[in-house]
Amino acid sequence: MAYETRGAKNISQASGQIPGAQTSGAVLRWYDANARALPWRIGPHQRKAGHKPDPYAVWLSEIMLQQTTVASVAPRFLKFLTRWPDVAAMAAAELDDVLGEWAGLGYYARARNLHKCAIAVMCEHGGDFPCTEDVLKTLPGIGDYTAAAIAAIAYDRPAVVVDGNIERIVARLCAIDAPLPGAKALIKERAGAIWPQKRSGDFAQGLMDLGAGVCKPRAPNCPACPLAGDCAAHRLGRVEDFPVKPATRPKPSRKGAVFALVNAKGEVLFERRPEKGLLGAMLGLPGSPWTEKLGDAMAHAPATTKWRRAGAVVHIFTHFHLTLDVHIGKAPKGFRRGREQQWLAPKHARLPTVMKKAVDLAVTTKGFEK
Repeated sequence: MAYETRGAKNISQASGQIPGAQTSGAVLRWYDANARALPWRIGPHQRKAGHKPDPYAVWLSEIMLQQTTVASVAPRFLKFLTRWPDVAAMAAAELDDVLGEWAGLGYYARARNLHKCAIAVMCEHGGDFPCTEDVLKTLPGIGDYTAAAIAAIAYDRPAVVVDGNIERIVARLCAIDAPLPGAKALIKERAGAIWPQKRSGDFAQGLMDLGAGVCKPRAPNCPACPLAGDCAAHRLGRVEDFPVKPATRPKPSRKGAVFALVNAKGEVLFERRPEKGLLGAMLGLPGSPWTEKLGDAMAHAPATTKWRRAGAVVHIFTHFHLTLDVHIGKAPKGFRRGREQQWLAPKHARLPTVMKKAVDLAVTTKGFEK
């Protein structure tokens, strides 16, 4: 590939060689002295004392951390672990309870797969998480990255783990000038060249911590980095140029409408969204499809009544901006809810963020319960 040649040229000019085994030792020494204390982690000193990671906790944390920050996950992880302390408890849980506890974390397919995976581990593996990447990848919701992370962190297998932090470090270390996502295979190959056979899990977590606290996307603290002497991007004076990002495209906009139908008790009508698709299987307000042009929103109202527009809420998803018009109406006499619908007090509804915004707007609108 042409970009491999360009990357190799940069490395040669900056450092003379691709970083090798000395890199793993430097990272592990740094991690021993600087490891973050995280609720799902068995730190290096605990490992030396004989403590071993719980594969269930490693799996749970890795699923929760996908597309979500450590700061957001840490308190939610502890709630999950308190409620479902092991894989047997998670497998026995009601899916609605898992989805409800997940509300606000986004990417809700993760919650559905979390439950499916727990059941599969119980039914197919006797309650024990597999220790190899190939078998782990047969489980619901576990792809290449998560399989490698569990194998390395939980079982210390020499699996090459590449998350966003590690991707950035390796791209800088080797001055890989191919843009993402096309560079991912090369980055993983380069990571494999420096990956140790022992302490694989500590090495992975060390790189994660290094990326989170030192080799940051902006204003990296190169003087504090144990890899600065081997870093091609640092020697070239181009650290913030890597990894090379693809050209950004403006996010499209979509519009929709939701309807807060209120009964005499002040409860709101919610419905379960289809399992497949965005916010799958989560509770939400009945409403229209989300499209570029709204069209006749009232055709999707759940009842024939007098509707008032409360306003609009805006939410940014990964791939588009959404504007939802929020309408309020009183349930007519004789109204019968559908099979996938239920009445709930708004404060008791566990909702995805965009729906919580819509409900909050509805309930704070003057005359909501009248």
